[in-house]
Amino acid sequence: MVAFVDALAVKVGPQALPGDWGLVPRAVGTVVFVHGSGSSRHSPRNRAVAEVMHDYRLSTLLFDLLTEDEALERCNAFDMGLLGRRLGEALAWLRQQEAAPRRIGLFGASTGAAAALQAAARHPGWVGALVSRGGRPDLAMTELGDVQAPTLLIVGGSDTEVLRLNRIALRALRCHARLEVVPGATHLFQEPGALETVAHQAGEWFSTHLHAQGWI
Repeated sequence: MVAFVDALAVKVGPQALPGDWGLVPRAVGTVVFVHGSGSSRHSPRNRAVAEVMHDYRLSTLLFDLLTEDEALERCNAFDMGLLGRRLGEALAWLRQQEAAPRRIGLFGASTGAAAALQAAARHPGWVGALVSRGGRPDLAMTELGDVQAPTLLIVGGSDTEVLRLNRIALRALRCHARLEVVPGATHLFQEPGALETVAHQAGEWFSTHLHAQGWI
């Protein structure tokens, strides 16, 4: 049984951004969800993926990188400097929590994937694995070569432009990386079974790579 600590105060800078922390007994690691533009920790898609993660013995932290007022300005969703900085502060906060497993994975979607890649590049000792779902890794292109965490890029087969950008990003990554294409899926993976496929691919990736690591 997973205990969700709702409206948890994730102390990111002065904003104390709220989040939902799903704590799994004897967890392999904690997966931090990094939402893209137009999404939030309340998204049914994100929560459905988090529930699958719990079956893989992964705790989850869903929180919003922007305040409600900041989210009203669409340009903030593409401010990689702001999002990357907030995520780095959130990771620092998580590492201070006694109940949190020390192995951390990042699950980024859309623009959030770029912020996740930035954070992984800047904090290599903190991030043990990373998954991008329909992500925009091209927005972090200058830092892709510094990412050390094993990285899985998942893209819908019908999301043609994003798929093109992910293929370019895959060539720029120097870490252990793989691109998985979900046949027939579009950007939001709304097709029957598509999101479930993503969730299990991500769960297996995190479970394998976080469990294999001996660092804390």
